Amino acid sequence: MTSIAPEGRHLRLGRVGTALAFVALALFLLPFADFRLGGHDPWAELRRMWAGLLSPDFSSVEALGRAAVLTIAFAICGVAAGASAGFVLAPFYRNALVRNFCIAIRAIHELFWAILLMQVTGLSATTGVLAIAIPYAGIFAKVFAEYLDEADPRPAAAMPPRADLISVHLYARLPLALPEFRAYLLYRLECGLRSSAVLGFIGLPTLGFALDTFFRQGMYGAVAAVLIVYYLLIGTMRLWMRPLLAPVYFLAAVGVMAAMPSPPMAAGALGRFLTEDIVPAPLRNGDASDPETWARLGDWLWTLLAGQALPGLAATMIVAQLALVAAGFVALLGFPLIVRPVSGRFGAALGHAFLVIARSTPEYMLAYIALQVFGPSMLPAVIALGLHNGAIIAHLLGRQSAHVNESLRPDAPRGIVLYAYELLPRIYGSFMALCLYRWEIIVRESAILGLLGIPTLGFFVDRAIQEIRIDRAVVLLIVTMLATVAIDHVSRRTRAAIGIDPVRARQERKAAASAG
Repeated sequence: MTSIAPEGRHLRLGRVGTALAFVALALFLLPFADFRLGGHDPWAELRRMWAGLLSPDFSSVEALGRAAVLTIAFAICGVAAGASAGFVLAPFYRNALVRNFCIAIRAIHELFWAILLMQVTGLSATTGVLAIAIPYAGIFAKVFAEYLDEADPRPAAAMPPRADLISVHLYARLPLALPEFRAYLLYRLECGLRSSAVLGFIGLPTLGFALDTFFRQGMYGAVAAVLIVYYLLIGTMRLWMRPLLAPVYFLAAVGVMAAMPSPPMAAGALGRFLTEDIVPAPLRNGDASDPETWARLGDWLWTLLAGQALPGLAATMIVAQLALVAAGFVALLGFPLIVRPVSGRFGAALGHAFLVIARSTPEYMLAYIALQVFGPSMLPAVIALGLHNGAIIAHLLGRQSAHVNESLRPDAPRGIVLYAYELLPRIYGSFMALCLYRWEIIVRESAILGLLGIPTLGFFVDRAIQEIRIDRAVVLLIVTMLATVAIDHVSRRTRAAIGIDPVRARQERKAAASAG
């Protein structure tokens, strides 16, 4: 997939050297990571959990069915709203204002959006739908704009000279990109199902809420039932989500959302949120014309940055760096598992099952499960992020390796020799491109895992929300957004430095985004 670009002209470290530098940085950060195990016996907890998973309990079938329906409804409404907004924004994505707006809204995780929106709309359908729709709008705008840019330019060039931009877009560019729009929409719906399930951890009645409830009660058989229902939803999505049925599903989802009760909120909640809650306390309580007010704002900001933002950012980066390296190892070890000439027919079947489960389970859900076993530290976060992102990369590399293998001679080696001397050298560029793309996503996900008690930025955001200090939460979210944008910038520069072709890298980013 990745082009073999001339390397020596641009890079100093090379692709292997860059990978080793990331590993060295992770080893340097390792002593600063908190990997303490909880006070309980993790293996005993793991045995109890395993015993429950082997005997799934479907006695709460009615509650499970309702949670599954709501999970689908939230996903469909959120993705539909996000896609609609992205569709409108995509033609204007080259405009710096639109592009930066899209970068800002997609840099904040759905869970962060949800806990902010809850201050205005409460624990309601509106909160869940908007929490998915807002970041997805930024993602859709970016991907749709790239599809439009990559469409054949000849029809647009053949339009009459006086044709306006809207006509050119509607008649010459959009028809060429529509098939890819539809395919990407389906991929994003799978992501929407994962996001919808995770929203249950903040109280919305999706499958994540059922999982959290059963875990707290130690009902591991019921936990297994929730996971089975979730995997069935994801695994069968391409069977039940047909384009002709999409309008029916959408109307049904809107009906389900409309029937969902909403908590009563005080009148003027939105106005108070915008004009008071998110305004820094020194400005809210002081006179803007008084220099003393701005001095207090500086003190307030410095205290917040030094006491919470910087420690949270440091923890986020440590978790992200370790998880990135872990994901790389999982990918390198995982992708040959699904290549039949390497692992054999039985091994490939097991490998597929492992990767499907690992990449389909949201990282937040994996971290939550690992937290029950190992206790609150960075270890569950690194395991969850490394496993989930590594499985995504391994899945994509495995598909590419299958194509590579088809192009080899019939007497090509098999097994470990095929892996080490034929497949790995040919796909190493793709491996690096996918890892560097997932880097920015891993940073975003590391921050959100703070909601589970791991001291990343999300931990401090959650504490500010619980203390009803929304102004502090907003500043911390801006720090999260800036960190994500900075990592994305470094990632792009690194990809360019090691000679990864931008067009190919863009295609791999889409594939990774689709899988993740």
